[in-house]
Amino acid sequence: MDTENYLNHPTFGLLFRVCLVEDNRELFSTLYAQRLFFVVFHGTDGLEFEPIGRSDARVLVENRMRMLRRSGMHKEYDQLQKVHKSTFQ
Repeated sequence: MDTENYLNHPTFGLLFRVCLVEDNRELFSTLYAQRLFFVVFHGTDGLEFEPIGRSDARVLVENRMRMLRRSGMHKEYDQLQKVHKSTFQ
């Protein structure tokens, strides 16, 4: 989370990384509107984009925050909490 990560979606253009969801899965959002969200899977065939709704994206971020808090990863938790506030509130 120390650096910003971007990805170019074939239809929606530049996406920014919101957070890691789990191994090989990351949550991205459209850069400007922050209304469209995608879970990006890094598979053997390359990148796969799964569009998800805003409420589902929020749940993924909140689940990740809980995992970070339980694991004692306080720096990462604080950073993700800032992202959560700026994206969903």
